[in-house]
Amino acid sequence: MFGIGMQELIIIAIIALLVVGPKKLPDLAKSLGKGFSEFKRAAEDVSEGVKNSLQADELKKEEEDLKDSITETKKETDDKEKVPDNNPETASAPPPKPQDSSHS
Repeated sequence: MFGIGMQELIIIAIIALLVVGPKKLPDLAKSLGKGFSEFKRAAEDVSEGVKNSLQADELKKEEEDLKDSITETKKETDDKEKVPDNNPETASAPPPKPQDSSHS
């Protein structure tokens, strides 16, 4: 506990007993216990807030990456639609020439 051994804890308890007195020592111990629990709770809240903030940042980055990917794919698709098909096998045949009806 806080890097304090049993001997140090006994010495601190004796000094507290001499300084505070036997009547006020239980009240002091109760107050210290409440203080430590409040400190621990506050530290956990801060830790949770930092964790949530990091997760939100990661989600925003992921969202931006997805948007960039979608934009890039859309641009590639648009570019492919604009390029004319020069392959004679897949190109459509030219429309037939109209027949001259004046020769009949």
